[in-house]
Amino acid sequence: MRFCPRCGSLMMLRVENGKRVWVCPSCGYREEIGAGQQAAGPVLKQRINHHPKERLIVVDKSKQAENLPKTRATCPRCGYHEAYYWLVQTRKADEPPTRFFKCVRCGYVWREYD
Repeated sequence: MRFCPRCGSLMMLRVENGKRVWVCPSCGYREEIGAGQQAAGPVLKQRINHHPKERLIVVDKSKQAENLPKTRATCPRCGYHEAYYWLVQTRKADEPPTRFFKCVRCGYVWREYD
């Protein structure tokens, strides 16, 4: 993941003319990845269609649920009282993030809003 040195927006990794380039969607800043450099951070695994003024959501599917923190939450499917959890800002920034849970026992995933 790389942020634009000009405007601070999240840059996108693209291939242009056979070369890997970081491109800022906000200000147009471009930075070519040299031969000795590597693209740092997660690779874009899924792109969600969006309007130009909306944010791009990056999903890193390589993360294992076992690496996530656990909490006490009751699974609505099996009733087990322990789940992995993570937070995602799915709505506007002035609203609280959405909490996602994954049951340790059965693997069921659910979410909670405030």
